[in-house]
Amino acid sequence: MLYGWLANLILLTHLAFILFVALGGLAVLRRPRLAWLHLPCVAWGVMVELMGWICPLTPWENHFRRLAGQAGYEGDFIQHYLLAAIYPEGLTRSVQIVLGLGLAVINLAIYGLLLYRTQSRTR
Repeated sequence: MLYGWLANLILLTHLAFILFVALGGLAVLRRPRLAWLHLPCVAWGVMVELMGWICPLTPWENHFRRLAGQAGYEGDFIQHYLLAAIYPEGLTRSVQIVLGLGLAVINLAIYGLLLYRTQSRTR
């Protein structure tokens, strides 16, 4: 039971991290000091997607699932939990690159807006 709980805790942590990477720029618009935390997270998220890496949380979750007597899964978090619902055939390398680039573009736009606001206030 403890191992299943730990696997679920890692799953929730993973989801929270992904949401922070994807949407944290919106929080930075309200609280610019969060940028010091958000920017490295975005850099990591983009690199994981563009390089085809597997996040270290995925093997940990699988490890605890196996210890709990549950089946682990192949691939990464996004492929197993998120893209399986959106793209039934699974995660392809080209989709992964599009996700990484989309993540970068969205956050560049948000930080561009933040920079514009900051410069407008100082004028």
